[in-house]
Amino acid sequence: MTQFQLKISSSSGLFYEGTCESLVVPTSDGEYGVLANHVSMVIGIAIGILRYKMDGKWYYVAVGQGFARVVGNTVTMVVDSAERPEDVDAKRAQEAKERAEERIALQTSRKEYYRGQMAMARAMTRLKIKEKKFM
Repeated sequence: MTQFQLKISSSSGLFYEGTCESLVVPTSDGEYGVLANHVSMVIGIAIGILRYKMDGKWYYVAVGQGFARVVGNTVTMVVDSAERPEDVDAKRAQEAKERAEERIALQTSRKEYYRGQMAMARAMTRLKIKEKKFM
């Protein structure tokens, strides 16, 4: 299968740079797939599980919000966070989920409610990827 260049940067630095055969990105409208020679575009990335295929094997990454730019045979992504399943601390993710639930239940303001929703989405994504509940 034809390959293309993929670069994923997060707030903590360069996460991945190399080639891949296929890329599936989480968006607010569902998942969006990218193959080699894709039309140029910018994609808004939602909190979720990103996957890319390299040498016939799929790799999974929990990502925060961001965007991807597709130009020629190069995809450049910038996301808030990016974590491999083995890098996720399940206990910490569970604690973050519980804090988010409390924040949502309090509903002190609309802003805090939405922050709680975002924190909940991040925590749930991290738990899903750690427990491999996305397959």
